[in-house]
Amino acid sequence: MKNRFECLIKGLRDLGDDVQVFTPCVSPPKEYHGAKVTGVLGFRLPFYKSPTLLLSLGLSIRVFWHLIMSRPDVIHVSSPGLIVFAAILYAKMLDLPLVVSYHTHIPEYIPKYTWKGLVSPMWSIIRFCTRMADLTLVTSLAMKQELTANRCTAGKIDVWQRGVDTHVFNPRFRSPAMRARMTDGNPDAPILTYIGRLGAEKNLYALKGILGRLPGARLCFVGDGPERQQLEQHFAGMPVTFTGMLQGEDLSAAYASADVFMMPSESETLGFVVLEAMASGLPVVAVAAGGLTDIINRPGTTGYLYPPGDYDRAVELTQQLLQSQERRQTIGAAARAEVERWGWGAATRRLRDQQYMRAIRKNLAKRWFGWVAIRYTIARGLQNLFSAVLAVVAWIAARLDYARPYRAQAAISS
Repeated sequence: MKNRFECLIKGLRDLGDDVQVFTPCVSPPKEYHGAKVTGVLGFRLPFYKSPTLLLSLGLSIRVFWHLIMSRPDVIHVSSPGLIVFAAILYAKMLDLPLVVSYHTHIPEYIPKYTWKGLVSPMWSIIRFCTRMADLTLVTSLAMKQELTANRCTAGKIDVWQRGVDTHVFNPRFRSPAMRARMTDGNPDAPILTYIGRLGAEKNLYALKGILGRLPGARLCFVGDGPERQQLEQHFAGMPVTFTGMLQGEDLSAAYASADVFMMPSESETLGFVVLEAMASGLPVVAVAAGGLTDIINRPGTTGYLYPPGDYDRAVELTQQLLQSQERRQTIGAAARAEVERWGWGAATRRLRDQQYMRAIRKNLAKRWFGWVAIRYTIARGLQNLFSAVLAVVAWIAARLDYARPYRAQAAISS
């Protein structure tokens, strides 16, 4: 998600747009590609021990003042997270278009970290957020179908076109030195790799059984997260390396230098790291679940998919790749060709020119109907008031007409 928003900010700035960023991230820069960055107070989740994951209420006079003074054309907030509620509040108070992008499928994560009884209330919250937004963006068609099936407003959900930087993630970064680093000095061994957050939701413990049935192969975890210590204990004594977080050319080299990318997660809304692996010419073996089926849309040609929980099939597919360099190169080249169609420029232009404009038009329509409703209410109120006045006048007139003959008759009698 972080990479996606960084690419979005850069793309919007390249198109000449003014961008303001409000984020609870640790030590945010003052600006990013010319976009002003403002930090907001955040806190860590007690049950998800990650040094980089912060939540924020987003309630800040400074943020609200920035929005009042700048009057942005669109507010785009990332969810899930508490900051989405602040964005809803600001958008409603200032009558601004609101776009909510949904990146992490929390109902899948809740049973792994908390109590599964919270799943139903979470769906209620998700439905509320999609109703409040002018447009909700999801990362895959599968996720759009999931939200729609759970009674989220179908007409207000669209897929945010995938994108990947094919210059940063590229086979040219393949490096013998990085292979040695990823294998503790055994660069000639076949390398399986997983790159990304080390969290319980990623189902990484399943890789132990797969690796144990692939003699001679080594596994490298690139990244960090709350499960790292437990994973190190789980894989103790096995040919497994943990590099920690890598960035820049080191990260590009890690992708390009491995032999097979493993993605055992069954809850990916998109699988951004899978896109980066494919761009690096690295064949992928992944679970046929969530957004991964959108990315590897030609299984056997641009990558391999196995049914959730079918680790025999996962071992079989991985063996096919490890036993044939030609197959790895063919799958990797096809994967690279597939993602070359998904440049960030086209994705950003579609978001800016079509999806943001859709949210703006919807917001304008709501405002117009709102004014129509107000005028109608006022007109009906005046009409009812006028009718009431006429009724009172008619009643008074009727009483007067009734009283006059009576008084005249009384006067004659006297």
